[in-house]
Amino acid sequence: MDEQKERRLDAIVAQARKDAEQRQRGYREQALKLYPWVCGRCGREFSRANLHELTVHHRNHNHGDNPPDGSNWELLCLYCHDNEHQRQIELGNSMGLESEPTRPATSNPFADLAERLKRKGG
Repeated sequence: MDEQKERRLDAIVAQARKDAEQRQRGYREQALKLYPWVCGRCGREFSRANLHELTVHHRNHNHGDNPPDGSNWELLCLYCHDNEHQRQIELGNSMGLESEPTRPATSNPFADLAERLKRKGG
């Protein structure tokens, strides 16, 4: 019985992955038809040779929101796309939205800076 449940779960996960890949291919192909092959942040231009480095970014961060007019998408190079997501993570952290609280730094590298400068100068 457990083996049967495990097989069913594996089939569900495999189907979900397949569906997600299919959706992604669909909106990526649409976005590449709608927009010029240029990164929306850094302006880098792409050709067929390096098109795999151009990604589709969802402006509202909802991968299920794929309007046919492309209004929730922007094309970003891999680097700008990673940077955009890192900025969102940092924004969430600064607003206290992270799952674990951020602990304050405990060291102060400049604690004795005035004393060091006095010793060095005098």
